[in-house]
Parts: sequence; structure tokens; C-alpha cells
Amino acid sequence: MLKSVEATIEADGEIRLRENVRLPHACRAIVTIIEDSDIPETALLSEAALGEDWNRPEEDNAWSHLQKVR
Repeated sequence: MLKSVEATIEADGEIRLRENVRLPHACRAIVTIIEDSDIPETALLSEAALGEDWNRPEEDNAWSHLQKVR
């Protein structure tokens, strides 16, 4: 049986599952530690999709009046 469950690992190593899990017997588990990011995950995931739409000559022309003259 493979099941993923979100959890928090406290500084002292205690693992707190975010949902109740019922198991028929003791099971092994693999724990993956995810570092918190200062950038929201949704921003990272949407960057490529938005870039396709925004990084076009038509967009540059539409917003050129707001750019500083160099």
C-alpha cells in the first residue's frame, strides 16, 4: 500500500500527521523534508504559463509608454 500524507516535523523530530491514518498493522514510511520557501508555490508554478503570454512583442508595445526612457 502506498499512501501520501502531509505532516509537520517539529524541531525536536516529532512528526505530526495533518490527518488521521488508520493502519491494519505497523508500517514502514519514507519521510521527505520540504524546505519552506519565501516565494509562494503558486507564483513559481504560474511563472512559466504567464511568461508565455507576457513575453511577446505585442505586450512590450502595449506597455512601452510606462517604461522609462534610457
